[in-house]
Amino acid sequence: MNLTISGHHLEVTPALREYVLTKLDRVTRHFDQVVDVTVLLTVEKLKEKERRQKAEVTLRVKGRDIFVEQAHEDLYAAIDQLMDKLDRQVVRHKDKVQDHHHATAKRLEANAG
Repeated sequence: MNLTISGHHLEVTPALREYVLTKLDRVTRHFDQVVDVTVLLTVEKLKEKERRQKAEVTLRVKGRDIFVEQAHEDLYAAIDQLMDKLDRQVVRHKDKVQDHHHATAKRLEANAG
């Protein structure tokens, strides 16, 4: 799995990187077919004293790209909410990918006889 963590108008500190990695662990535990992960952390200056922290992630899995973004005044809270969203989308994708077609008892009897 390739992982890229970059910052826009902020420096990605080792603590921030570690925090993102710990949060990503939960997501990758649910789904092991992750090919590529790109995380972008941004600080947007809107007005003089108003700042908005934004976190976005693009998760490339086999057959699909999952993109999630979340903004909050606290970057760690934005990352938390982002990973929750991402987790839900990954689980939803995993459910779609899994084969839900089970052979019924009637079909099995027909094939056996």
